[in-house]
Amino acid sequence: MPTPLTVEQLRPRLGQLTLIDVRSPGEYAAGHIPGALNIPLDQLDRALPALRGAAERNRLAVVCAAGPRADDACRRLAAAGIPTLTLTGGTNAWSGAGQPLARTAGARAVWAMDRQVRLLAGSLVVAGVLVGLVRPRARWLSAAVGAGLAHSALTNTCTMGSMLARLPYNRPRPGGPTLDDTLAALGR
Repeated sequence: MPTPLTVEQLRPRLGQLTLIDVRSPGEYAAGHIPGALNIPLDQLDRALPALRGAAERNRLAVVCAAGPRADDACRRLAAAGIPTLTLTGGTNAWSGAGQPLARTAGARAVWAMDRQVRLLAGSLVVAGVLVGLVRPRARWLSAAVGAGLAHSALTNTCTMGSMLARLPYNRPRPGGPTLDDTLAALGR
């Protein structure tokens, strides 16, 4: 289990910790804790060697929007033998406490991944029900989405979120930091 940190505990330690933000590049660009490096959750395995090296030099702290993706990343890092800290409440708690967010130049606001998932899942359920009034088999779409959400909750994973993370607005912006930039920074 990662060691939880509050905003008040993290703030004075920012320069002493290596802070990893596991949100999508679009979410990261729209606003992140100053000094955080972006390693999207779906790229964590690729970054393990660099994270292991960074953890030998400094403690790692992992953050996402609200906590679930950071918790998933911390479990995966712990399985690889890398101890971590995590910010309770994530970036939402940080900004909610009045702390500043850094933004990538030219970045536009992007909805948090959980909000994108809720919009898509809800829209698919409604579409399945409405089309099901004319074509009864379409109700299976709603059932499939419901089953996917139940699976997501039971396994604490999100296939829909992983797919949405690949959309252009959730990817790195041209001229913005890339995963290779982050890996190079971790190697320093």
